[in-house]
Amino acid sequence: MRKKEFTSFDVAVAVNELQEAVANSRVNNIYQLNEKTLILKLHKTDKPPLRLVMEAGRRLHLTTYALKPPKVPPAFCMALRKHLRGAWTENVEQYEFERVVTIHFQTKTGAMQLILELFGEGNIILTGEKGEILQALVFKRMRDRNIVRNEVFQFPPSISKNPFQITRNELEESLKDIGDVEVVRALARFLGVGGFYAEEILLRANIDKTKPCNTISNEEVDAIFAGLQGLLSAVLDFKTEPQMILAEDGSFIDVAPFKLKRYEALKSKRYGSFNEALDEFFLRATAAEKAVASVEVDKLTREAERLKRIIAEQEQALREDDSKAEHDRQIGDAVYAHSSEFQAFLGRFADAKREGKDWQILISEIMAVKKDSFVESFDSRNLLANVCVDNLRFSLNLRRTLYENAAEYYERGKKAKQKSAGALIALEETRRKLVEVEQKIRRAEEHKAKPVEVMEELVKRKVKRKEWYEKFRWFTSSDGFRVVAGKDTVSNEVLVKKYAEDDDPVFHAEVSGAPFVVVKTEGKTASEQALREAGEYAAAFSRAWREGAGSADVYWVKPSQLTKSGPSGESVPHGAFAVNGKRNWMRNVPLKLAIGVVEGEKMRFVGGAVEAVKAKTKIYVTLVPGDVAGKEFLSQVLQALTLQLPKEQREKVGKA
Repeated sequence: MRKKEFTSFDVAVAVNELQEAVANSRVNNIYQLNEKTLILKLHKTDKPPLRLVMEAGRRLHLTTYALKPPKVPPAFCMALRKHLRGAWTENVEQYEFERVVTIHFQTKTGAMQLILELFGEGNIILTGEKGEILQALVFKRMRDRNIVRNEVFQFPPSISKNPFQITRNELEESLKDIGDVEVVRALARFLGVGGFYAEEILLRANIDKTKPCNTISNEEVDAIFAGLQGLLSAVLDFKTEPQMILAEDGSFIDVAPFKLKRYEALKSKRYGSFNEALDEFFLRATAAEKAVASVEVDKLTREAERLKRIIAEQEQALREDDSKAEHDRQIGDAVYAHSSEFQAFLGRFADAKREGKDWQILISEIMAVKKDSFVESFDSRNLLANVCVDNLRFSLNLRRTLYENAAEYYERGKKAKQKSAGALIALEETRRKLVEVEQKIRRAEEHKAKPVEVMEELVKRKVKRKEWYEKFRWFTSSDGFRVVAGKDTVSNEVLVKKYAEDDDPVFHAEVSGAPFVVVKTEGKTASEQALREAGEYAAAFSRAWREGAGSADVYWVKPSQLTKSGPSGESVPHGAFAVNGKRNWMRNVPLKLAIGVVEGEKMRFVGGAVEAVKAKTKIYVTLVPGDVAGKEFLSQVLQALTLQLPKEQREKVGKA
């Protein structure tokens, strides 16, 4: 059975992780994917953007996938943007041990809270500084509280104890007071942990979940309390083991923040964080749901076709009933319209009957003059005369009077009319069902897809997490050291102050306005090769290149030798540093760089010092200072690279 919603333990662990991840972040934007799901795009200084998924009644976690919102934001989304865009996220907390999460924001107009309810149908509510409800996904009145605009928000009343506040004695007393109720039900209700974790606690305590509470021994109470405390401690001490649980056939069935006894016989996949596990789990859940929706579309389409056939049959029957009703009414009218002729005709048979005359003789006499009569034929067996008047053909019962014959046709018409009315009701009901099915098809169509297609599409949309150095110029040396360079005065300042560590050599060309270049050693000793390549990089991005020089002098120092105070104590400009102590000189460093193409799943460009690029690819060009610039220069580089590629690979370079 695939997980459908969060447990209280899921909420607790997810919130613990989110508190650290999103606190002090700023709300860049808010998107609404569907009627229940929001994405909060958050930004932290010097950190990649965060995407927080909030789905009412179901989930809360960070995602690394760029989920596509509708082109036109719903009204609820627009209202949240109005209040929260630009707000600072202060903290995230779980209410008691309930499936309710509050995210606290500080906005220009004061404090606000976004409350996510993860139980039942769920809800998302925005409240103001005094707790008043400003917006809600769903406004409603309930027996114990209201979600109504401008009313003070009230949390749902708790029917259980907070397990973090339960003592061993309270647990024992509560179990005894409950009587012969099954212990699993008692724990789920009393502790508010739900049936799933109530069963897990009992598995850890090795107690039958159906055992009546009034038969639980003191030792078993101890075991139950220990099982509960083990789970709670894992939450408090951040001792989690996030994992996705896999069935024997490899399909996923659950995601859990801990290793659970109920799943110990099954395979699992570990993750670095519970949020990461949740993200991957619900990615697959989405794919599975879309696959189910695809099957549902086929099923609903067959049902729609069946209903259409029934409608066609009902419409035909309705037309026939209406036609018969009208036809019988016209016959009744025709009988009265020709009453004198019919009366005389039927009177002859009535007279013959009284006189004992043989009807067959009378019929023969009438048929002898048929050409001058409305009678077309006789049914001697049933004593019916088949007549035709006013282009209407019908039968007259020779044993009945004129009025009885007319009444019979009127009655037939009445019954046909009643049948038609019933058929119309049935037809309208079938049409209503068809409309419902077609609406379901449209909804299912929005979600349907083969699971493989969904997974492929979502994986394509996975947002590559940017590393800190990607904000700068950088390359990897031929022997594996990361070399990072500033782009301007601001990035120079940040690179040296924030990212240069004690053992990282810092390079600078002896040219005004040159960038600082840092070799990230990660605790190792930088190789001579890495130092040469970093010096080459520092020289190439200096002003000497623009001036058309052939070489430049470069030096490197330790970060501790850099200071913001000049020799006479004067302040050094932003992006520049004064140097104390010995400089390690690299004289006449040639000005050259390389750009290459690396083949793989996708063709990609690499750039950097010549030896570093040569170590990664044989397809590269060397660049030196010259007179060509801008688009023409780029065009020449691409052309030179393309000529080195096999014909089938050339198109890929243009798209890389």
